[in-house]
Amino acid sequence: METHAAVNDAMRRIRSRKERDADPEEPIRVWIDRDRTPDGVGDSLTIVFNTDGCRWARAGGCTMCGYVGESNPGAVDTESLLNQLEHALEHERTERDDECPIVKMYTSGTFFDRREIPPEARHRILDSFRDRRVVVESLPDFVETDVVEDAVDRVRDLDVAIGLETADDHVRRECVNKYFDYQEFVRAAEVADDAGAGVKSYLLMKPPFVTEKEALEDAVYSVRESAEHSHTVSVNPCNIQRYTLVDRQHYRDGYRPPWLWTVVEMLKRTADEDAIVVSHPVAPGGDRGAHNCGECDDDVYDAIQAYNETGDASILEEPDCSCREQWMELLERERSWHAPLA
Repeated sequence: METHAAVNDAMRRIRSRKERDADPEEPIRVWIDRDRTPDGVGDSLTIVFNTDGCRWARAGGCTMCGYVGESNPGAVDTESLLNQLEHALEHERTERDDECPIVKMYTSGTFFDRREIPPEARHRILDSFRDRRVVVESLPDFVETDVVEDAVDRVRDLDVAIGLETADDHVRRECVNKYFDYQEFVRAAEVADDAGAGVKSYLLMKPPFVTEKEALEDAVYSVRESAEHSHTVSVNPCNIQRYTLVDRQHYRDGYRPPWLWTVVEMLKRTADEDAIVVSHPVAPGGDRGAHNCGECDDDVYDAIQAYNETGDASILEEPDCSCREQWMELLERERSWHAPLA
């Protein structure tokens, strides 16, 4: 708990520099993508609602998460949230002739937290997607039988996505600064499953204070552990967001996002899992996102995206570059007290 207190204090100081609040009448972000689900591959409407943000982030929060920097410092009421919903639906209508079969909804925190999404707003939002597969994100604390059962009854299929980050309690506590342990994730997954919802696990690749090799091994281990409780595991390479401890480390040359080769190797090693395993690097090829040497980034990222849709591991063998040898040497040479080497 002393570690949490120290990191939370540092995070609050960093986040106090936030320059502006988001408009509560509009979602933070809306886009259309493609996702692989147990039903197959389909287009997905993704909505990031503007709320007052994650409770844990308000206390200080995770070392890599800057989403609270995009949220409001006070509660967002039901009417404003429904206005945000209408903005998202209008975006979908202008982009396509029919509805996306999949909807993913995020709040920069927890969809089931009544402080972020009041129950009336939650019900009306879910009711608007009655004939679709809906993914909502939640911390384990808020995954309760009555709430999940109610949500399941309002949509065609419901997936509860949980930001586990890692199956290693030490890494989650000391590197990510997340407060719950693995067994709390297991409990929440079982509650969701018993209530008729699917479970999707979100993992973080390469939190601060770990080497590239440690990040790879942790991601592979965490996929295998969480796949026992999830139909889908999404491994998110850490990217550098504003108002975070990771951002401060990167500014001082103390942190490098993972190599895209690390993502590829993780997907290769976990291709035989029963769960769907995917990875969606943010800002790939850039200094603040997962990247290689700059010459091969697009080709490697395209292979990862193709694997996400098909699950065909042979696709991951196609890209190649001389920097792969540098990456392999880095795995062997890098040590935690002089990372990152490159």
